[in-house]
Amino acid sequence: MPIQILPPQLANQIAAGEVVERPASVVKELVENSLDAGANKIQIDIENGGANLIRIRDNGVGIAKEELALALARHATSKITSLEDLEAILSLGFRGEALASISSVSRLTLISRTQQQNEAWQVYAQGREMETTVKPASHPIGTTVEVANLFFNTPARRKFLRTDKTEFAHIDEVIRRIALAKPKTAFTLTHNGKTVRQYKSAVDSTQELKRVAAICGEDFVHNALQIDWKHTDLHLHGWVAHPRFNRTQNDLSYCYVNGRMVRDKMINHAIRQAYAEYLTNEQYPAFVLFIDLNPHEVDVNVHPTKHEVRFHQQRLIHDFIYQGIHHALDSGLMDFNEHDDTQNQI
Repeated sequence: MPIQILPPQLANQIAAGEVVERPASVVKELVENSLDAGANKIQIDIENGGANLIRIRDNGVGIAKEELALALARHATSKITSLEDLEAILSLGFRGEALASISSVSRLTLISRTQQQNEAWQVYAQGREMETTVKPASHPIGTTVEVANLFFNTPARRKFLRTDKTEFAHIDEVIRRIALAKPKTAFTLTHNGKTVRQYKSAVDSTQELKRVAAICGEDFVHNALQIDWKHTDLHLHGWVAHPRFNRTQNDLSYCYVNGRMVRDKMINHAIRQAYAEYLTNEQYPAFVLFIDLNPHEVDVNVHPTKHEVRFHQQRLIHDFIYQGIHHALDSGLMDFNEHDDTQNQI
């Protein structure tokens, strides 16, 4: 067989295999697009675990009529324009692949209106054909993306979906993780017409802590030690739980780098090392941690799902995280013990 360039539709479906693993992947990509558009109110409607319908509605800046069809093209993005931009990314999205990949394995409708437009417009794309039609629509300023019949044209992928309950649980976890990082944004999550989660916008630190409690539980907040650790342009902040609030599995660990949720072995190692004298190998720490640093010092263009990052100064970051958590545990546990002693005397 001779070497040939793949047709765009096939290339998009191959890319979809990396970006669109399951309905939760679609939700993550679309909600991140909404956040990049400046939305502070996002509605997520799910039907049948996301297999039948995923609808994301936001009040962001919207997409202009002349850019709607382009938004569904691969490698089309408003977030970067040069290699220099790629080396200092602060937006959640940047690859320009999500909408093209999603629309190649679903029936996708994109409706949007900008502040400069008197009316909204919508574009529809279906599967391999990737034909788009732009027509007038009714919609407030912002964007709605409807993804219907996910994997309808790739039955091998669709049959690997789990039960509606399982797929929705993955979606719920994605929203929980994003909501922790974006306390000023209101989120509503529904499943089959029923409201499952509703996170109101947090305007101060007290309300932000209430959101943490709503997501991680009141027990976590009651046992939380706050961190605010800085060194040059590095900033580690958030909460780590008292060692007595340990977990039997790694199910309450939330970490973000410049607002992006990540899974990083080096970060996890630093955290485990800080807890080493307090926990056994069978126990896991609970934490909600935010690491802020110069975007030039971290590479987020590691994997299509954007879950992985690579730090330019790994050892420096590792030691910084370890020291920050170790200090918080040392000073925080002393305060906890003094409080417990006072309570016992009473």
